[in-house]
Amino acid sequence: MRPQLGPAWAGHWTGADTGVTVILPPPGTVASGEVRGGAPATREFALLDPARLVDRVDAVVLSGGSAYGLSAADGVMTLLRERGTGFPTPAGPVPIVVGMSIFDGSVRTAPPDAAAGRAAALAALAGEPLGTGAAGAGTGAGTGKWRGNRDPGGVGVATGTAGPATVAVLAVVNAWGDVLAPDGRPVFAGVPVTAPAAGFGRENTTLAVLVTDARLDKTGCHLLAQSGHTGFARAIHPAHSRFDGDAVVALATGTVPDANPDLIRAVAAEATAAAIRAAVRH
Repeated sequence: MRPQLGPAWAGHWTGADTGVTVILPPPGTVASGEVRGGAPATREFALLDPARLVDRVDAVVLSGGSAYGLSAADGVMTLLRERGTGFPTPAGPVPIVVGMSIFDGSVRTAPPDAAAGRAAALAALAGEPLGTGAAGAGTGAGTGKWRGNRDPGGVGVATGTAGPATVAVLAVVNAWGDVLAPDGRPVFAGVPVTAPAAGFGRENTTLAVLVTDARLDKTGCHLLAQSGHTGFARAIHPAHSRFDGDAVVALATGTVPDANPDLIRAVAAEATAAAIRAAVRH
């Protein structure tokens, strides 16, 4: 059961108040990404810059636990090395594993570790059902925190079609702001904000992974990631604050050679917004 996130595998490990979500794309998948939030927790994000040498990614790991949770990627990297997956070097393959984390309650208790990352990757390879809402990396997520509330957050998935190509999006929504419905109104009604609330001020971040089967180079993936952030701005208010670590990774598997990149970007923005809304409607 491979296509849980478009042409990629995806799986969760879910703990008591935190979790890990792993996306495993096919070999040779091209990737790039962009951070727009003011407080990111990331691993290997610099290599996603179009100017960097390596253009492929073997896994993307989303986790709770803020910077502590980035260690979940160690377990994924070890598993992929055991399977002979990675960027070829004279010393053997080196798996390229990108990590992104949200801040959740496990920062104070037991953040996800390498074993949790390995379990999520094995779940992806086994084709286990991919839950949404309070599952995987979205287990401890919340929204609407700029009002001092803690409305539901979580994991959401959405897809779109761009001519012969498809775009699938997985979002982990732990936003300082409100999630907005398509009509621009908050999904959860709340007290109007006259000044940003002090509560939960630094415990936020929304993450997204976009996967397309279109053939894009690294620059094309970078532009696709930017369109993912457009989806953030459509579905979250306020988005990209100083208190969020908002980040997007875009993956292109390259099996559809003649797709229109601008159409893919337009569809990706809408699919990202839809995935964010789906995350809170559990």
